[in-house]
Amino acid sequence: MKARRATPLARIQLLILDVDGVLTDGRLYFTARGEALKVFHVRDGHGIKLLMAAGVAVAAFSGRRSAAVAARMRELKVPHVVQACSDKVAALHRLTGRLGLDPLNCACICDDTPDLPLMSAVGLGCAVADAHPVVLSAAHWIARANGGHGAVRELCDAVLRARASAR
Repeated sequence: MKARRATPLARIQLLILDVDGVLTDGRLYFTARGEALKVFHVRDGHGIKLLMAAGVAVAAFSGRRSAAVAARMRELKVPHVVQACSDKVAALHRLTGRLGLDPLNCACICDDTPDLPLMSAVGLGCAVADAHPVVLSAAHWIARANGGHGAVRELCDAVLRARASAR
């Protein structure tokens, strides 16, 4: 019997999530006291839990600092959260070094041009459906769903299906 060759999705050992525009719809809501409010999709959260239960590490990298993000990632038990991150490629290399992973076995899902260097540094650069056109053209995989509307769940499901079929 011929051995199956693992697809790029099946080789993913770490998924890095951008936050604003990926886990959220990209809009920022501010209270009168200046607190930023964010809305997260419950199906994205369940997909993240399923992926971690299958042995895939998950990280969230955000250029902004948000108590809402910290709370949501705590709730989901995402162990690797980097906020106010000005250099996501450096954060990637620190994390993969600590975890002993090859960045080529990592994926990220993004929505805007500041994350193009991160997309180039991983083996599988992914985008939400409503990502900036330049990000869409750079992506290896594109969700059908928009950011904050189940795109992360879609990617998690695709990784899980690919891993199951590679067995």
